[in-house]
Amino acid sequence: MAEKRLTATARNLRRDMTDAERKLWQHLRASQLGVKFTRQFPVGGYIVDFACRSLRLAIECDGGQHSRESDAARTEVIEAHGYRVIRFWNHDINENPDGVLAMIAAEIELARNQR
Repeated sequence: MAEKRLTATARNLRRDMTDAERKLWQHLRASQLGVKFTRQFPVGGYIVDFACRSLRLAIECDGGQHSRESDAARTEVIEAHGYRVIRFWNHDINENPDGVLAMIAAEIELARNQR
């Protein structure tokens, strides 16, 4: 039952993406960085903003309600499911998309080399 609830929540989040998520998705969709990403993907009872399942890479877009302390348990659970979590502030996605994409590309390369 909890899984069905997560799936419904993920669908709603896909429909109601934040501006930063929408902006980043325009660069991640359709394998533009050479790997497939999915959005609003359930992992370990949480929903990550974007996930590359083949490389076990999760991307989180963080707004003002987030902090290292409040997200620590969430990150720990997602990592326990084999994902590497990288986080970006919404402000950075909106103001420095090229820098964010360069960091994601570097993480993709690192993940490929660790396979």
